[in-house]
Amino acid sequence: MNDIITMVLVFVAGGVLGIIFFGGLWITVKKSVSAKSPALLILSSLFVRISITMIGFYMIGNNNWQRLLMCLFGFVAARFLVLFVTKIIDAKQVNLNKEELHGTQS
Repeated sequence: MNDIITMVLVFVAGGVLGIIFFGGLWITVKKSVSAKSPALLILSSLFVRISITMIGFYMIGNNNWQRLLMCLFGFVAARFLVLFVTKIIDAKQVNLNKEELHGTQS
């Protein structure tokens, strides 16, 4: 029973790492369009996101391949969650921009 709770918590922790990594990637891409130095922004974001993720995997894994695997599953699940949420956010922004364009033309 204790192992199940531990694995669920490890899965959730992997999900949090995934949300940080992929959510940070999405924010970086959005901000890099208008940044003065997009290359610096992208490289620094990459370094920070990879550092957080690798330290998190190291601490969560704790030399246990089952925990590492469960953390990886949470990380990958978070990728799909972030992809789903960001598509919804982008679609809403596109609809708002279309409404603004149509409102100014009439």
